[in-house]
Amino acid sequence: MTSDKRAKCLDPNIYAAHHGAMLIYKIFRAPEWADLQTNGVTSGAPIDLSDGYIHFSTATQAAETAAKHFAGVEGLVLAAIDTDAVADALKWEESRGGALFPHLYRDLNLSEVVWHRPLPLQDGAHVFPQEMT
Repeated sequence: MTSDKRAKCLDPNIYAAHHGAMLIYKIFRAPEWADLQTNGVTSGAPIDLSDGYIHFSTATQAAETAAKHFAGVEGLVLAAIDTDAVADALKWEESRGGALFPHLYRDLNLSEVVWHRPLPLQDGAHVFPQEMT
């Protein structure tokens, strides 16, 4: 199954349970997501390019990341990535408040996206998919 089909139809809970995976999350603005879909690879957002790695969050960090860096932004897409798929270049590094955040030191391939969902705004806050809780 191609990653695009997998990302559209696979139940994230079944995937994680079956694969014993830890998922990490990337929040994309609409143009960044469209670029990844078109090109099949991304070096990330401008901040990622500036920092030299692609920023990710864990499930418990994602809402704070959205509030801090994407407040009021509509049209966002949340992508889940299996840490095993990117383990070759994934580093956990101290960031906000001393917490460890996953950083990818290479491009992200569309084929590494397990699933993706829209991240709508409701009453000024982004609504995360239920499967993340």
